[in-house]
Order: sequence, then structure tokens, then C-alpha cells
Amino acid sequence: MPAEALRRRATPADLPVADRLRLFAAVSAGNLAALGSRLANRGSGASIRGQVLTRLAPDAFRLLLQGRRIASVSGTNGKTTTTHLLAAAVRAGLGAESGRLVTNADGANLHYGIASALSQAPSSDLAVLETDERVVSDMIAYGRPEVLVLLNFSRDQLDRHHEIKALGRSWRAALDRAGQDGPTVIANADDPLVVWSAGTAPKVVWVNTATTWTADAALCPACGSVLTTDGDRWDCPGCDLTQPQATWRVSGDSIVLPDGSTVVPELRVPGSFNVSNAACALAAAVELGVGVPEALRGMRTVTSPAGRFATATLHGTSVRLLLAKNPAGWAEALPLATSDPVLLAIDSVAADGKDVSWLWDVDFEQLQGREVFATGPRAQDLAVRLAYAEVQHRVIPDLAAALAAAVPVQTSSPTPGSPAAPLDLIATYTPFQKLLKMAGLR
Repeated sequence: MPAEALRRRATPADLPVADRLRLFAAVSAGNLAALGSRLANRGSGASIRGQVLTRLAPDAFRLLLQGRRIASVSGTNGKTTTTHLLAAAVRAGLGAESGRLVTNADGANLHYGIASALSQAPSSDLAVLETDERVVSDMIAYGRPEVLVLLNFSRDQLDRHHEIKALGRSWRAALDRAGQDGPTVIANADDPLVVWSAGTAPKVVWVNTATTWTADAALCPACGSVLTTDGDRWDCPGCDLTQPQATWRVSGDSIVLPDGSTVVPELRVPGSFNVSNAACALAAAVELGVGVPEALRGMRTVTSPAGRFATATLHGTSVRLLLAKNPAGWAEALPLATSDPVLLAIDSVAADGKDVSWLWDVDFEQLQGREVFATGPRAQDLAVRLAYAEVQHRVIPDLAAALAAAVPVQTSSPTPGSPAAPLDLIATYTPFQKLLKMAGLR
């Protein structure tokens, strides 16, 4: 798609006067609430702004989406990082017009979080929006996105997303209702539920992401048969659902483009899974009209999206912050954590998911031989799992106290005179947010 496509401006929505006045009043009230939150040192205020805004104007989500060109990113894992990568790619493509872009960079991806971000950029006609899995159907219906990136499905927040197939069914139905006016979908060809969910879209760009997590993809979402695998491809023996041929592919640390050429993204965020996220972001950027060189240049500016992979100084030592919310996320995060000791922080409030039975699906055995500090309100649950994994550990539920205790036993740098490697800390969502606040990153 030529670069002219990116420069095409959206047509501003012509809202009735009554809607404009009501929305203005609701946004003003939300901004006051956000200011109060900042003055009280309770955070950026983005969340409370959105909650006040949508309470006073329940249709704010729908109204604020109008008149914009939208790219939406969803999936269980990686949507925050992928959104940052895609937004950076679009900014690079826009150049001097980068002010046209709005994104929910803080990761607030429910209706009120998206409305909050959009309310602060009324003149921005391009939006790259991280979208919670439950919000995708409304995003398709009200936002009419040009591009929809569907990354993966995994068990997450088991009390809230207890059946991921129901989410996939809602995506499939929303795309079916949108018909030919629906978005171009950038979809992970390695995930059977994503493939089935995207099956009603008018156009799908398939990406082979070299996914390694397959524990949530045993059964065919279409007919319920047990899926078979042949090499790195999956197939259903009971119906015609099969892994589609991808035009974009991840190969090691490289991305193979549709024309067969290969690029190395050279990201500043770690992990092979982020190469997969970058492949999806790059495919989406190209669909929007960004050139590959410009997109890669933009993505290389992303370092710690919403605090993920950030390195901060806490208790006088360097700590690297890793977020992992479910078994698939932990499978990717644990190999990145190379420090000894390593800290693991677990909570189970609404944002984390109240059911922590997922701990038994995580391969904590790989931590054998290192000392682990289990912290957070559900540290005892984690300790039981670590005991069965035969991992040496200490239980210190208070996060600050655990950090203070871990620093003295941190392995020093093997090179005299050089700084020690960062202490790795993997946390679920709520303790991760607390860590960002402790580090002054939010």
C-alpha cells in the first residue's frame, strides 16, 4: 500500500450539538478528577478520568471513536508492547505529522481507558488502540477499525475470562456482522482459536509467529476434535480448519516479508516473543501505509512499553521489571530472568485474576539451583508450587521487604569493577503497578 494511504485524513465526525456539549462537560469533569489524582499522588489520573467520563457520558466510547482512522490491537499476551511498536512505526511514517496520532500508551484498554485517551486528543484523526479482549466486539461495531491485530488466546484472569472460546466466538460474530466493511485482520496463524475467530473477516493477513506456547490450543474451536500437529503446523482431522499459509513469518530473530526478503528488527525490548509481536506490528503498519524501513526505525525507539522490561533503582540496586500475567506469559518471562536471586511477586485481585490455580501450569522447575524470593499477597500459594518444583525459596509477602532482603544476597558482577547485572523481578499486574510507582515510573 503506498505511503499516500497513511497521509489520508479521516473525516471528522459531525456530532449533534447536544452530544458535543454533553461530551465536553463529561471530559471536563474527568480532567478535574485526573488532576485531583495527580495532586494526591495517586497516579497519572488516566483511569479515574475515563471512569468519570464514561459515568457521565455512557456513550463516550462510541462518540470519541467517531471520525478517526483506527488500528486496534488485542490478544491475551503482548498487546501493550505490540501497540507501542505499532504506534512508534506509524509515528515514524507520519514524520512531521506525528501529532495526528493518539494511542492509549498506559495500557488502559477497557472502554473507559480508551475513552480517556481519546478525550485528550480530539483533533487526532489516527488512533492505535490497545483493546481488551472483551472490548473487541464493540471496537469493531463502533470504531470500524481499518486494521485489527489479533495476537493470541490464552487462559488469563480465570474468573473473568473463564472460557476463551467464548471470547473468540464474540470476535468471529462481530467480524461477521461488520461484513465487507470490517477491518483487515492481522492474525497469528499459529493460534487455532485466532484463526477460527478471524475466519469471517473480509481480509486476513496471516503471520507465522513461531509460537512456542500450545497448552491452550489442544482442541479445534470449530468442531471440538483433538488437533494434530505435523512439524510446526497444526490441523483439525474432524473439519476443514487448518493452519493457513502465512505471508509474514518469524524466523529466529528475523522477520520474513511477503516478498521473501528478510529483516532483523533489532528491537530494544528482549525476548523472542517480542520479535513475534514486532512481526504483527510491522504487518499492520504496512497495511496502514508505512514503509518497512520507516516502521522498523520507529519500532527501534521502543524501550519499556508501559514499564515492561524497565530497569529501575530500588533499595540501592538495579532491578529489571518483568510482567507476567498467565502461564503463557510466565513461559516467556522466566527464561529472561537470569539473576540470582530472582524475585517473583503474585497477587490475586481483580486485575490479576482471583484464581491462582494457573501457578501449577508454570514451569518453575527451571529455577532450580537459584534462590527465589516469593512475595506479594499470594506468596504462600507460590511457595507451595515452588516447594513441589524443588526450588529453594524464601517467603516475604511485603514487596519492599522482599526487595530489601534480596539485595544483600545478589550475585556480584563476575568482572571486578563493573556493575552487577540487574536483579530480575517478575510480577503479576497489581504488584507490577506498585513497583512502577515505587520506582517513580508512573
